[in-house]
Amino acid sequence: MRQSQLFSKTRKNAPADEVAKNAQLLIQAGFIHKEMAGVYAYLPLGLRVRNKIEEIIREEMNAVGGQEVELTALQREELWQRTDRWSDESIDVWFKTKLKNDTEVGLATTHEEPLTELLTQHINSYRDMPLAVYQFQTKFRNELRSKSGIMRGREFLMKDLYSFCRTQDEHDDFYAEMKSAYERVFRRVGIGEDTFYTYADGGSFSDYSHEFQTVSDAGEDTIYIDDDSGIAINKEMLNESTLKELDVEREDLREARAIEVGNIFPLGTKFSDALGLVFKNEDGEEKPVIMGSYGIGVGRLMGTIVEIMAAEDGFIWPENIAPFRVHLLALGGSDDVRQAADGAYEALQSSGIEVLYDDRDASPGEKFGDSDLIGIPTQIVIGNQTINKDGVEVTNRLDKDSTSEILPLSEVINSLS
Repeated sequence: MRQSQLFSKTRKNAPADEVAKNAQLLIQAGFIHKEMAGVYAYLPLGLRVRNKIEEIIREEMNAVGGQEVELTALQREELWQRTDRWSDESIDVWFKTKLKNDTEVGLATTHEEPLTELLTQHINSYRDMPLAVYQFQTKFRNELRSKSGIMRGREFLMKDLYSFCRTQDEHDDFYAEMKSAYERVFRRVGIGEDTFYTYADGGSFSDYSHEFQTVSDAGEDTIYIDDDSGIAINKEMLNESTLKELDVEREDLREARAIEVGNIFPLGTKFSDALGLVFKNEDGEEKPVIMGSYGIGVGRLMGTIVEIMAAEDGFIWPENIAPFRVHLLALGGSDDVRQAADGAYEALQSSGIEVLYDDRDASPGEKFGDSDLIGIPTQIVIGNQTINKDGVEVTNRLDKDSTSEILPLSEVINSLS
């Protein structure tokens, strides 16, 4: 991508109406556009980042045997009445509307009901399980307040996976697999060291659910971390019973603010009982399917990464999810610089390296300032000085101890490849 052709532009200042750091930085850098509170459009740079996060999650869901679908956002009242979750008293964030024939429909907040009912047509025998089905789908939640940027939206992309098992042991084994899959996701997007497997309230489903909480001052939750085991306890579950079950001492726990970036929880047979999802076991007996639910808000995860990685002197994306691998800057408007930069751009692209090429007629200060805002981890500069030394100036911005080097372009390409 030539930056001169990129329609989205950076801003000199962060938007005054945003309090969340992630929204301030992403809007200022031209990654997202605020439509209204809790509703954001993703511009080219922002969509590239979100798509890369989505693909990492997809790879890990596929690795545990997940099968991808796309369910509908529009939901009919009758289905949700069967699980007693249609009323605003049960789910207080519904968006509801009416069809032309006056039939009331809802915009899905989650998808346990429609997927469970769908699978009554596909699960009959014990041979049909275990089964894991997931989707990336826009969810709608009528949040009372939305002041956390893309970390708490009224319209947002979620990955939700649901498991269907024959026995509790089979469910427990898959649950452990999903814990590991989530841990791999958070490592790959660059926040693994800051993210903790956290015991939380299981609600009406079980004694516990589990959250993945990333330590950040921007967090809305308080957790208590046991650094020896690497596990944490949500404040709501910090009691003698939980401490005893996890075999940890209160004085060994440290308190931290954290952002919930994912959750996994057992559903038991709540939905299969209500919606008639049963199977026949080896003895021909009819049994309810045991279910689990596993969610990651893709935008929320992206916003959390921004909160964690942001610094006063700029922002840098983790390499796996940066919008481009390289930010190529041409400094100076001479024909020699332009020719050398154009050649480098073509060579990098030909080698399969994603490049954002700042070919604009702008000052060096403006180009470096925008590069700091956009946050691409590898920066390559071409100017009169580098041409005189038959090389390019390379900076690994993720390594705070590294210094810029002037190297031959071929050596840089080999290293990046």
